[in-house]
Amino acid sequence: MNRLTTSRGGFDLTRFPESPRDPLRAWDAADEYLLRELEGIDGVPTDLSGTVVVLNDRWGALVTALADHRPVQITDSYLTQRATQANIERNGVAADAVRLATTQDPPPDRIDVLLVRVPKSLALLEDQLHRLAPHVHAGTVVVGAGMVTEIHTSTLRLFERILGPTRTSLAVKKARLIFCAPDPGLSRGENPWPRSYALPAGVGAVSGLTVTNHAGIFCADRLDVGTRFFLQHLPSRRGPEHVVDLGCGNGVVGLAAALDNGEAQVTFIDESYQALASAETTFRAHIDNTDASATARFLAADGMSGVPAGTVDLVLNNPPFHAHRTTTDETAWRMFNGSRAALRRGGELWVVGNRHLGYHAKLRRLFGNCDVAASDPRFVVLRAVKQ
Repeated sequence: MNRLTTSRGGFDLTRFPESPRDPLRAWDAADEYLLRELEGIDGVPTDLSGTVVVLNDRWGALVTALADHRPVQITDSYLTQRATQANIERNGVAADAVRLATTQDPPPDRIDVLLVRVPKSLALLEDQLHRLAPHVHAGTVVVGAGMVTEIHTSTLRLFERILGPTRTSLAVKKARLIFCAPDPGLSRGENPWPRSYALPAGVGAVSGLTVTNHAGIFCADRLDVGTRFFLQHLPSRRGPEHVVDLGCGNGVVGLAAALDNGEAQVTFIDESYQALASAETTFRAHIDNTDASATARFLAADGMSGVPAGTVDLVLNNPPFHAHRTTTDETAWRMFNGSRAALRRGGELWVVGNRHLGYHAKLRRLFGNCDVAASDPRFVVLRAVKQ
């Protein structure tokens, strides 16, 4: 745990899930710079008496520090929401002082202050600004923040094109601010998200089907090569069973399982609300047009945390190995542990990953077994069985 000190006081903050192996703080220099700007670097504090919206607050540091102004947090991340809930409780903030909303929820009708942590995905930022633009007005204070490596000319052009005239601050501790003056009369065009594309041939039950992708999900404009390889080597199953598409993204893996086994119950799990919206739209579009009786639910969760132990027959998993800009196996390890707990005896975990990640060693250590179901020079599909 670390303590963020501001003119508003000190705040004890952690990321979520808490881990002794995670050395990173729940805020960075961009958060500090933004809070100092609001406090009045130039001697004039920002008026926060209206509706304050905080977009992409990564671990809740901003809304915790601004809780006296009853901000609305909008995020694509379930983990961000959990971190925010824990941090406001830890600092004695009333639960109703901060409104938690997702990128799929309607924004407030009127936004007087819009604070934007620039996300890694430019597409997600484009979608978010389009969604929020009708709710800002000429007097809305818009301030973005990010590390200098996160703010590019293309970032500024998005603010210019969708909201209005934009300028940047000087860099401080490798962080920079974005100032935007909304122009209600700006012709911004239509929001290009969500988008769709047709899957290629040769990927099993989903070959040729159309996939819907909301902004910000991995490979939103094409099928990534790892998932393509996984689809070509999925197990073929029959009969009633509970299948989990863990870290589902746009849901094509779970959809393939449902189309292959029309009696399956498929749970799609992701920490991204954009991903779950994509998966649900894609699933409904295709299952409703078949005679399959497969059912689905769509669950925002930290890995398998929302699935009861011993209730799953098959887990299909393409784990991420990046968290923001950090390469890590923390997420994969949590997914593997959660899968083992959720599987019935004899249930199977199927994983696709880059060969160099060495997932086979982790799975053998955890399950006591691991077979190679398929491999090529870049990817490997692994199968572990709960004994």
